[in-house]
Amino acid sequence: MLITRAPFRVSFFGGGTDFYDYYSVHGGQVLSTTIDKYCYVTLRDLPPYFDYRNQATYSVIERFNSPREARHPLIRAALEYIPTDRILLNYIGDLPARSGIGSSSSFAVALLQGLHKLHAQDVDRMTLAKEAIYLEREMCKESGGVQDQLAAAFGGLNVIKMSADGYEVCPVRIPADSRNRLQENLILAFTGTTRLSGLVAEEQQKNIKDKIPVLHEMKAMTDEALQLLQDGQTDDFGRLLHEEWLLKRTLSSQISTDAIDALYAQMLHAGAYGGKLLGAGSGGYLLLYVPLEQRAQFCRQFPTVRFVPFAFEDSGVNVVFESDV
Repeated sequence: MLITRAPFRVSFFGGGTDFYDYYSVHGGQVLSTTIDKYCYVTLRDLPPYFDYRNQATYSVIERFNSPREARHPLIRAALEYIPTDRILLNYIGDLPARSGIGSSSSFAVALLQGLHKLHAQDVDRMTLAKEAIYLEREMCKESGGVQDQLAAAFGGLNVIKMSADGYEVCPVRIPADSRNRLQENLILAFTGTTRLSGLVAEEQQKNIKDKIPVLHEMKAMTDEALQLLQDGQTDDFGRLLHEEWLLKRTLSSQISTDAIDALYAQMLHAGAYGGKLLGAGSGGYLLLYVPLEQRAQFCRQFPTVRFVPFAFEDSGVNVVFESDV
């Protein structure tokens, strides 16, 4: 038996520039961090005493013989990509799926790490990220970018660069007090709805040719945000998140909703310096910059909202347990 773990991510700036149609021509870059909220994948051999050969447990329990029979597209693709039989697979996450924190890609990276380990194959983090991208974008035909897979594989606070020549993960080095202050002033707020990110990303991908100037501006914001962190201007970083959100909302009509816009406006009025909806949009988590000393008062104004404090993490995907028993 073994257990793998991959972190979820929070993307600050540059989201949308990690779509192939953009970065293959113009080059993309994203500023993001992984957080101390994870998905866990448990893998073990299935004893040969059952009338099925494989079982996968996530929000449902699937029992099947051939991997081609698996209903979950990512599980089906992974078991075909790394041929595996008689497997018992379980997935659990610290946060709900389909909520903008890159859970699908974290699952892909953790699952691939586990399958490779079961087959005694050592692969590096870039290989895992590229394989996860291949599974999601090519085998499963899901629309979206490439930042989530790279973030989950490597972990940490990074600028992730993409071009036609490949990917580069560049760790961000900023003063410790700036990093700590940024971390303690950020919080997640659940909007109360989840969504299939691929459906939102599909429209966004179709709009790329018409949104090139906006994507250029969003990419430039990554450099501006990085400079603010290096200068210790974390409050201005929080305010810049608001500017990024205003741009992001223009990429697709499905990115936001009237209810989300209303909630976000109320949160700005209540004291948030800025924020944005994470992931493809249309639901999931709002990332908010609220000074820690104002956090308690701020949260009391939204008694029905589930707030999630978090910390940055640097480990990326890992095998956290392994046993022959």
